[in-house]
Amino acid sequence: MSSALPTHIILVESHVQSAGVLGLEGGMKKINGAKLRKQRHVLDSTMAAMERMELYCAAHPGSPSAARRPRLLYRGQLWIALLGPTVEEGIVGIGQTVEAALRAFDAQYLAGLRPPAEALRRGVYDSKLSAA
Repeated sequence: MSSALPTHIILVESHVQSAGVLGLEGGMKKINGAKLRKQRHVLDSTMAAMERMELYCAAHPGSPSAARRPRLLYRGQLWIALLGPTVEEGIVGIGQTVEAALRAFDAQYLAGLRPPAEALRRGVYDSKLSAA
C-alpha cells in the first residue's frame, strides 16, 4: 500500500487478512465520506441560517433580534431563537423558518417589556389611593 493512506488504515491492514482489508477499506471510505457529507451539510445549513439572520437584522435594525442577537437552534424541523441559558429561563421565538423564529422572538421580547394592561391599571389605581 502507498504511504499516502491515513495511519489508521495502515494499522488496520496489519491485523486483517488482505481480502477483508479491501472490504474494510471500502467501507471506511463510505463511512468517512458519509461523515464528511453530513458535516459539510451541517456547515452549509449553519452558514445559510447565519446569512438569513443577518438579512433579517439588516431589514429590521431596531428589532430585539438585531440588538440582542439570540442563538439559533434547529430542532425537530423548527428554528428556535433563544436568548438566555435555557428555553425555560430565556426569551424564545419558534418558527418553521429562521425569519419566523426571529419574528416570534421579537414579539416575545417586546411582550416581556410591556406590563399587562390590567396590572398597569391596578398599579395606577393603587398608587392614587396610597397617596391620599
